Amino acid sequence: MSLNRDVAITWLGHSTFKIKSPGGKILVIDPWVSSNPACPEAARHFDRIDVMLLTHGHEDHIGDAQELIRTHQPHVVAIYELAQWMGAKGAHHITGMNKGGTVSVGGLNVTMVHAEHSSAAIEGERIVYLGDPVGYVIEFENGFRLYHAGDTAVFGDMKLIAELYAPDLCILPIGGVFVMTPKEAALACRLLGARQVIPIHYGTFPILTGTPDQLQNLTRDIPGLEIHVLKPGETLM
Repeated sequence: MSLNRDVAITWLGHSTFKIKSPGGKILVIDPWVSSNPACPEAARHFDRIDVMLLTHGHEDHIGDAQELIRTHQPHVVAIYELAQWMGAKGAHHITGMNKGGTVSVGGLNVTMVHAEHSSAAIEGERIVYLGDPVGYVIEFENGFRLYHAGDTAVFGDMKLIAELYAPDLCILPIGGVFVMTPKEAALACRLLGARQVIPIHYGTFPILTGTPDQLQNLTRDIPGLEIHVLKPGETLM
């Protein structure tokens, strides 16, 4: 599959990605690998991680964050409350930010954008609030822009994301129940003016019933749209 030969995007199942930037930086988004049933065994280990982005505090998105932070000490970017919580758990290099802000980390420009979801961790019998859920627009060293929506419903201001940041690739959840179904994701494609899409957050558990085929059927009328259906562990360049 071809997208951008200088950016290697590997889907590790569910919402987790490992991305190699044109400058050689290793970026991990929402690290959940050790107990992720969709993640291949060979993909559960990292030689290094330079930057880690967290969209929200649910276990299926940060399940391995603490262990990987202890091992690799990446620069961690998250909404302020989640970043501070990760700092208390052992992260030495953290950037807490909020929606609408942009930071430069490891040569990447990272913009935090809105998402419609929730965000908390469970510690014993206590629910810990970890700030709002978010998405990210990442601009790589060569100008390529990727939008990872995180866990979200469709929302009208996706049109603003398109207007402000014009992402080259949109990563959208489609599984339903906790996130968009293919029906809502198809509207998200239209609002974003998407031309390249990777569907995620489906099939990990039986309850996540949305499929890429459904998304493709609902977007066949969008001129030039290409939906990249990856297998967990597969890399798109």
